[in-house]
Amino acid sequence: MKSMKKIISFILMTAMVIAVASPLVALADEGVEKGYTYTYDYWGEVQYSPDAYSVVGVYTAGQLGIDDGFKNPDGLFIKDRFVFVCDTGNNRVIQWERTDNDDFRLVRIIKEINGDIAINKLSGPTDVFMTDDGSIYICDKGNQRILKLDKDLNFLMEYTKPDEATFDQTISFLPDKLIVDSEGRVYAVCDNVNKGIVKYERDGKFSGFFGAMPAKYSWYKYFWKRFIASDAQRMAMENFVPTEYDNIAIDSEGFFYACTINVTGNDSSEEPVRRLNLLGKNILIENGYDEVIGDLQWGTFAGYNGPSLFLDVTALDNQVYVCMDKTRGRLFAYDEQGNLLYAFGGVGNIEGNFRGPVALDHMGNDLFVLDSIENSFTVFTPTEYGNLIFEALDEYDRGDYIASGETWEKVKELNGNCDLAYIGIGRSLLRQKKYGESLVYFKTKWDTDHYSKAFKRYRKEWVEKYIGWIFLAFFAVLIAPLAVKRVKQIKHEIDTADIFKPGKDQEIK
Repeated sequence: MKSMKKIISFILMTAMVIAVASPLVALADEGVEKGYTYTYDYWGEVQYSPDAYSVVGVYTAGQLGIDDGFKNPDGLFIKDRFVFVCDTGNNRVIQWERTDNDDFRLVRIIKEINGDIAINKLSGPTDVFMTDDGSIYICDKGNQRILKLDKDLNFLMEYTKPDEATFDQTISFLPDKLIVDSEGRVYAVCDNVNKGIVKYERDGKFSGFFGAMPAKYSWYKYFWKRFIASDAQRMAMENFVPTEYDNIAIDSEGFFYACTINVTGNDSSEEPVRRLNLLGKNILIENGYDEVIGDLQWGTFAGYNGPSLFLDVTALDNQVYVCMDKTRGRLFAYDEQGNLLYAFGGVGNIEGNFRGPVALDHMGNDLFVLDSIENSFTVFTPTEYGNLIFEALDEYDRGDYIASGETWEKVKELNGNCDLAYIGIGRSLLRQKKYGESLVYFKTKWDTDHYSKAFKRYRKEWVEKYIGWIFLAFFAVLIAPLAVKRVKQIKHEIDTADIFKPGKDQEIK
């Protein structure tokens, strides 16, 4: 269905390519510099919308009490009200607490580790994670280890290169990103490791790889390498190996989000972002108009070319997840069904844009983006429009379908181009068993899946309501001719029957 839709869209747009396509792309790239908000409609065309997020502030290290500033910061982590930044170039991790008035109070600068440990100084830390009990885990990349510390920075444990055959012993152990689940298991994304995410048990024992992506290859290259190429040619040809991950996050339900920038944008089977269950299986739902890939169209303006490359991902508590595009500095927000809610951001020096986005996280519904070139992080907060979308999604998940429909009506008033508002109203009516009314909204926005569900139930409801009349009409149509025929037959028999006339010699009594 999606492929057919794209073909139809391409055919419809072909006649206007010269006159329309170039201006659209130019406008899109110009809009990036202005920080506009947009989404895509059923036909894959840009639809502008009110801003879903606004900038609270852009914070440099100097503004946050660090006089010597950041140097190539590479990691960002948020836990409750605490904000951690891995100041990689300065070999330290800095922790702040966000106050109620959106200021940041410096908590501590982590450069050295307490306890009996051979190397007690950090070297090029790239990520950090804090658990509910206050334990802190740090990707100490320069020292080729992952550290586990208590809340007072006392050394508890370190995770080093696995001494097993399944881990390539010819490469260095370079942990880049990590998360820790509720059971204390550590999952690390490591450089030059394409077998999946490196997994350690609670006791620090390496337990294998998690969530490896399938190897990508073309049948032509496989056939040539397998059956035609010589041994020398096979040695020269590239191997079909799985794709490496670039980042990982964990949501409120304990599922993992992992992303990779190793995509071309030309293959619909590519999975730039995945949602993994505990078995490492991808369970990401993609029921939107298109796959979860970021931008659907792109040009070569301003030196930015190619598909969206998701360098980081974060999952809000309401199951909305946001992906950060390395190519154009945009943030793409999707709901749990894979519908694109909105996209915003861009590359540039203005507030709300970025020059070198490297990390993304959230505090509540606020978003934090770390910029390694500007040596700062930007904080975004939802606008009225963004909050209404969140509210409508939350109400629907709680089962308050009437309220959800009313909230989507407010969204539609603010943005008449919001396809999800129409679909949200339709879903609300569908849940209220107002099937006929919901059909109008689904048809308007080409939501064939929900339209089919609503029509099936509308048809069933209609049949149940009128089944008595249907049978009555059927009976009448079937019996009426027989009854008429029988009446005519009786009348004919009466008309042609001999009439008894008494004779003269018969006594009439």
